[in-house]
Amino acid sequence: MTSNPLTELRENKTYAHVVPFAAFFLLNMAMSLGDQIKWEHPDAPWWRHWPEQWMYPIQTILVLGTLVFYWKHYDLKWDSRVVFGGLMGVVGIGFWLLPTTLYDWMGYTEESVGWLEYLGVMPRREGFDPMVLKDEFGMGGVFMSGFLRFFRAVIIVSLVEEILWRGFLMRFILNPDGDYWKVPFGKPDWRSYLIVTAAFISIHQPVDFLGAFIYGSLTYWVAVKTKSLAACITMHAVANLLMGTYALYYGKFGLW
Repeated sequence: MTSNPLTELRENKTYAHVVPFAAFFLLNMAMSLGDQIKWEHPDAPWWRHWPEQWMYPIQTILVLGTLVFYWKHYDLKWDSRVVFGGLMGVVGIGFWLLPTTLYDWMGYTEESVGWLEYLGVMPRREGFDPMVLKDEFGMGGVFMSGFLRFFRAVIIVSLVEEILWRGFLMRFILNPDGDYWKVPFGKPDWRSYLIVTAAFISIHQPVDFLGAFIYGSLTYWVAVKTKSLAACITMHAVANLLMGTYALYYGKFGLW
């Protein structure tokens, strides 16, 4: 009986934990082409003026497809541990947002902030703003753009990152030449802490390195304490929801 390549692809547990993040990351790289087609001229069509407004939704839909394709492989137990994860999401994002909050509280300017810039003490004003579509599509277009951006940040990012970092990489590091799936979820080890946290930091902007270090360390601790992938995903989702809300409310679009 001839095997079905699609079935074999779907049954691979390692692919299930790596492919969604790989697709997300590669599409992020592809979206950097948006700078090549962006046209700042006032008469530019919206899709060239703000290419991120349509590139992010396409990325969201494609990566969601990979998650659905592999969904049966994810060990998600939605029990009381997710409450703890949610609470730690509030704590973690508080540390992440503190530097830019201090920028406002202390009355800094970009010229006066000095070396604190490297700790994230910056205005963070330039970034994804759904309000740019108001004249073109009205508030309906603004709402849809904002909703898709939140869906990407809260659902897609939380799933693909935690499935990779905590679900796969923490295990793989401890037994790369053997059956790493036999490594219990959340098994503590300095090697996995240092490598996973460093990898998490590396995919963020330098201005976010301090926040990513603190947040990544807290998430590692949540994984060890709860032994729950769902708790880690919930932590990430709550953190990104609060970050997006903060970014919109205070106009700090560079945060998300």
